[in-house]
Amino acid sequence: MVNLRALCAALAALSFAVAAKVGASDTAPAAPAPAPALAQVPQGNRSGLTLTTLDNQTAYKISQDAIGKPVGDHVLLDRQGRPVRLGAYKGKPLLVNFIYTACFQVCPTTTKNLQKALENTVGMLGADRFNIVSIGFNQPFDSPQAMKAFAFQYGIHLPNWEFLSPAAAIVDDLTRNFGFSYVATTAGFDHMNQVTIVDADGKIYRHVYGERFTAEDLAEPLKAMITGAPIPPQTDTLAEIIDRVRILCSVYDPISGKYRTNYALYFEIAGFISFMIFMTWLAWSFMRSRRHDRVRSG
Repeated sequence: MVNLRALCAALAALSFAVAAKVGASDTAPAAPAPAPALAQVPQGNRSGLTLTTLDNQTAYKISQDAIGKPVGDHVLLDRQGRPVRLGAYKGKPLLVNFIYTACFQVCPTTTKNLQKALENTVGMLGADRFNIVSIGFNQPFDSPQAMKAFAFQYGIHLPNWEFLSPAAAIVDDLTRNFGFSYVATTAGFDHMNQVTIVDADGKIYRHVYGERFTAEDLAEPLKAMITGAPIPPQTDTLAEIIDRVRILCSVYDPISGKYRTNYALYFEIAGFISFMIFMTWLAWSFMRSRRHDRVRSG
């Protein structure tokens, strides 16, 4: 019978001898393995500015650097799966914002507020005077079907508003073109909250930041573009914008250890309160039914 302990010892000795021989044949001792670096996440527009997290200043700079650049003739798919060229929107002002359909926090809020800000403008100027486009950047998940369901779920009904899906291969070029930054997180994406105003010549004129929009933010520049009136310059600094609006769709950043506002917390609180109300109502209904049965049986 084979002695297993002796066999294991022999194999260990052989392995040690081979390792020693290989080590002796090297001209220099092997360098110790470097410590793993923190994984760096691109800003989303692949501009060469690579960060471990999305920060206000860098994202804002990338966004502002896109102003004045022409929008490329990117080809996307509409909600019916038909190809749409962004170049086809030339000749009228265009509003563009980026969303991802799995977001149940800021993206729906931004989208609904955008609709509220523009409903009166559409009614006054007409839907044929400008266009609106929402682009799903989380591919392949923001498919035409997903974008269609998102628009239906949140009641987006303006006739000049389209929801578009880019191919995954062009997302980098597309987001870089608009200066749109995003990073993946465990909760989804941390991304810029920006609506881009593109003029009739197809050039990026201005970005409007935040979740809530006023007539002064969007409607007035659109009216001026359509009527040919002078458009007042945008003079807000980054500090003023941050004080007034939230420019990032925000979550916990495990690298910096800081929190940005996470709307999931509010949804969780609302869900807990709703659950407790339901359970209280259920208990009350049960007790009432028991009392009613006792009265009837008595």
